[in-house]
Amino acid sequence: MLFAQFAGLNSLREIEQGLAANPGGLYHLDLRLPRRSTLADAQAARPAAVFRDICQSLMGHASRAVRHEGKELIQLVDASPIPLRDPRFSWAEADNHMPGLKLHIGYDPRAEVTDWIDITSPRVSDLKAARAMPLVSGAVYVFDKGYLDYGWWRRLHDQQALFVSRLKSNSHRRDVVARTPQGEGILEDNDLKIGHAAPRGGARNLLFDVALREIVVERDGKNPLRLITNDLARPADQIAALYKERWQIELLFKWIKQNLKIKRFIGRSQNAVKIQIYTALIAFLLLRMFRQASARALSAKAVLSRVSVALFSRFDISNRAKPPPRQPAKLPPSPQLALNLTPA
Repeated sequence: MLFAQFAGLNSLREIEQGLAANPGGLYHLDLRLPRRSTLADAQAARPAAVFRDICQSLMGHASRAVRHEGKELIQLVDASPIPLRDPRFSWAEADNHMPGLKLHIGYDPRAEVTDWIDITSPRVSDLKAARAMPLVSGAVYVFDKGYLDYGWWRRLHDQQALFVSRLKSNSHRRDVVARTPQGEGILEDNDLKIGHAAPRGGARNLLFDVALREIVVERDGKNPLRLITNDLARPADQIAALYKERWQIELLFKWIKQNLKIKRFIGRSQNAVKIQIYTALIAFLLLRMFRQASARALSAKAVLSRVSVALFSRFDISNRAKPPPRQPAKLPPSPQLALNLTPA
């Protein structure tokens, strides 16, 4: 499946024939050529959870490999749909838009590595999936207003994590104390508390007594952006920049869908589709680790382009051609062996 991701293959037949073209590579890897029937049986019977666990383990390795000690951990949290419009995906559930699956990701844009993933039905809300995400003390979580939940925000706060999100226009603001706005584009900077003590007919607001901060950011041609955070110390323009970074996760979804294989699926079962999505994420993580170790000067797209044509040969990033090795019989004799044994 990784071979299909890196080589850009779209079917089991292409995988079989592509591997058959490299018998020497299979020999050195101590592998036999798989048949289409074997691959199809594996996609149907091998649990996708195996690939999920491999992906999660690799995320830990990638995180340790690419991050520098002392760097702040940023987590952009968002989800993107994986459409499955073909009627052969009869098992796929649909939300209000289309049938398919939903891919949830926690992404660090500075390290360019994913730290959390989940694949759910499109009927599962983004917030419900995020509640199951493991939280890290000291991390900064950035998400849109679709993740508005005072109980979950309180969990982030109690975990000593920071969050930056958008505040809905009808949110109840209390005990507002204005600060002096500082920074380009900052219209307001307020200390405040939000919500009622028992909204929605008696449900307790767990964030009622937590001191928060509201940053109002100017936008060209649009209404000002109202951000909410529990970070009371960071400059307002840095908080606005953190929320602006959230668009990096949109670019990540776009890159994965354009460069890896999660638009056209090799198998039709739910298990096969999930295997292919997890394999695409594994391929992304391997590329990221390879770039960190050997090819920092190259973009992810450039590394993928080179890997796709060098899967069974040596990978070279020097851009310098080397002459092929000469046969030993055609090499000039060594001076040490050229002895004159003619009698004097």
